[in-house]
Amino acid sequence: AVDLVLALMAAETLLLLALHRYGHRGPAPADLLANLASGFCLLLALRAAMAGAAWPWLAMALSGSLAAHLVDLRRRWP
Repeated sequence: AVDLVLALMAAETLLLLALHRYGHRGPAPADLLANLASGFCLLLALRAAMAGAAWPWLAMALSGSLAAHLVDLRRRWP
C-alpha cells in the first residue's frame, strides 16, 4: 500500500506542476515540492521500517523529512 501511495503522490506532483506551468494555477512549485518531499520521506521511512531495513536508512529518511519540513515552514513563515 505504501508503494501505491508513493506512486499516487508522484502523479499528483506531476499534475500540479503541469497545472501551474500551463494553467498558471495552483501552488508555486517550490512550495509544492517542499511540502510533498516531507511526506514522501516519511512514507519512505515507513516502507523501510516495514521492510526491516537497517536503522541508518530510517534515520536518513526521517532526516530528509525534517529538512523538507523546515524548508516548508521557512517558506510559509511571515
